[in-house]
Amino acid sequence: MSLVIDDVVVRHDPVGPAVPLLFDSPHSGTRYPADFDFTCPFPLLRQAEDTHVDELFGMVPDLGATLLCALFPRSYIDVNRAPDDIDPAMLDGVWPTPVNPSPKSVAGMGLVRHLCRPGIPMYDGRLPVLVVQDRIENYWRPYHELLAETIDGLHARFGAVYHINCHSMPSFVIGPDRQSPDFVVGDRDGSTAERGFTRLVVETLRAMGYNVRLNDPYKGVELVRRYSNPARGRHSLQLEIDRRLYMNEETLEPHAGFQELREDLTRLICVLRDYAQDRAGRLAAE
Repeated sequence: MSLVIDDVVVRHDPVGPAVPLLFDSPHSGTRYPADFDFTCPFPLLRQAEDTHVDELFGMVPDLGATLLCALFPRSYIDVNRAPDDIDPAMLDGVWPTPVNPSPKSVAGMGLVRHLCRPGIPMYDGRLPVLVVQDRIENYWRPYHELLAETIDGLHARFGAVYHINCHSMPSFVIGPDRQSPDFVVGDRDGSTAERGFTRLVVETLRAMGYNVRLNDPYKGVELVRRYSNPARGRHSLQLEIDRRLYMNEETLEPHAGFQELREDLTRLICVLRDYAQDRAGRLAAE
């Protein structure tokens, strides 16, 4: 069963018995709102998408877990940013409450982007305050409300909840080995999930032959920070997947590696499902 809220967010509930495991894909949306008056080239704008990530995890409900996906693009408004992460220099007008722009926001990549890429403006001028407020109220807020409701519901039912925040990343090389990581797992330096859960994700992927890094260079942002509290049984990780594993980064078309990666992710989800079930079972027995 699926719950759709306007053209904003969809939640795919488990088929059969549920487990306390939740995946969300906040950046794979491709429904561009009619009032999105960008001026940069559309093919360039689409490079901001985590294209096909929702499809990579489309099997999640069949495995007993929950999948939540944004339907709108991150370039319109980014739900993985705090609602006060606004650069006042991009606004036409004065924001009515205090803002807290992050370095990403100052660089044009905050809650509402004003640069498509460095040096390439997103819009022909500044954005009116009312436009940004409307996006927060009608896109950012419904996504977060449904995610919070889902996490709260699973936690209330099972006593614990395990959340994977799913993303894709462009290919890059890092470190002295000059290797391109296939996955980056982020738990904000151990603060958003119990160590065993983080270790299980990293070791399972490495056992499949993937190059996996932890918190380097992505630690996790708003969606793992906001909803995690390991001491109270709320565990969140960010998972970044190298796009070259499954698609052409220029055309955004999936290639032959898509199905192989999807099969490996299915194996990972099964491992995490068993872990979440076991942990919930132990809590119920206490």
